[in-house]
Amino acid sequence: GRGAEGESSQAVSYSVSFSTGTGQEVQTENVTVAEGGVAEITCRLHQYDGSIVVIQNPARQTLFFNGTRALKDERFQLEEFSPRRVRIRLSDARLEDEGGYFCQLYTEDTHHQIATLTVLAVAPENPVVEVREQAVEGGEVEVSCLVPRSRPAAILRWYRDRKELKGVSSQQENGKVWRVISTVRFRVDRKDDGGIITCEAQNQALPAGHSKQTQYELDVQYSPTARIHASQAVVREGDTLVLTCAVTGNPRPNQIRWNRGNESLPERAEALGETLTLPGLVSADNGTYTCEASNKHGHARALYVLVVYDPGAVVEAQTSVPYAIVGGILALLVFLIICVLVGMVWCSVRQKGSYLTHEASGLDEQGEAREAFLNGSDGHKRKEEFFI
Repeated sequence: GRGAEGESSQAVSYSVSFSTGTGQEVQTENVTVAEGGVAEITCRLHQYDGSIVVIQNPARQTLFFNGTRALKDERFQLEEFSPRRVRIRLSDARLEDEGGYFCQLYTEDTHHQIATLTVLAVAPENPVVEVREQAVEGGEVEVSCLVPRSRPAAILRWYRDRKELKGVSSQQENGKVWRVISTVRFRVDRKDDGGIITCEAQNQALPAGHSKQTQYELDVQYSPTARIHASQAVVREGDTLVLTCAVTGNPRPNQIRWNRGNESLPERAEALGETLTLPGLVSADNGTYTCEASNKHGHARALYVLVVYDPGAVVEAQTSVPYAIVGGILALLVFLIICVLVGMVWCSVRQKGSYLTHEASGLDEQGEAREAFLNGSDGHKRKEEFFI
């Protein structure tokens, strides 16, 4: 867009008037306007007697001759032609419209007066944002912002994630306008791909608080990554398994390769881009499956270990468990019984040996008593009895 539209901002000053020999006078007004605005050019007439009045542009082309249009430029409209004044309206003012407009009064002597039109401000258009070279992960990117024409020179600012970046600006005067360019450099990573950077332009020709902005989406290239997702966690014989290779990368890898270790893929396998379908699984399909992807920045590889479970084998194993438990319990009971029997025999032997020992001891004591009773002994002062 050309910037602000609406009422013109005018600064008016009266030029020196002139009078003809008949006493007629002409006065003009200098006008200032913003580009794209509306300007009014007025010639004031005093003691006008009906003489010819001609209005010309800075190139001395006649716009109106006594109230009649002479130049086919619809931006100029005759608003008033009266004995007191001639007023024309200029819409969508441009820089090339700037200059002196002649108000001529033809009498015995031709005289003219000039109304100077000044296009004071040119609003910046939407900035043009460009990247000089392709951004790559881990490197730096340089982004430029250009406003080809503004008056006064536009002020350019950079924003990224709502934070202002420090740029380097330069400006060049080109005729009546200024060419302004700003550049900014920063390091990028893969997470910056798709990020937004904004260039904002402002000058006095725009309403307060307004600006022209251009947003640029960053294109950061990086090496690929790969990860395999399975359609189900546990697979059994007869199931259909779908493996999906989730790939990222910029540029995105356009070819994905599927392999199974050092073996070839099963004949039933269907590899189609990012998916590998394995119908009617059997234990022979077990193995390590890989998907591979690459771009000009690197290579990625993902692994998936396939183990197919046999439901029959699982049931048989589950059925054999109770018998093993029962057998273990029986073996433990037999062991305990044997231990008890051994303990009983050992205790029995210990008790019998102790009885015989005491019996022998009793016989010895009986013999000593008998001998003492029969023979007597002088050394004994009392008679002792022995009970057996």
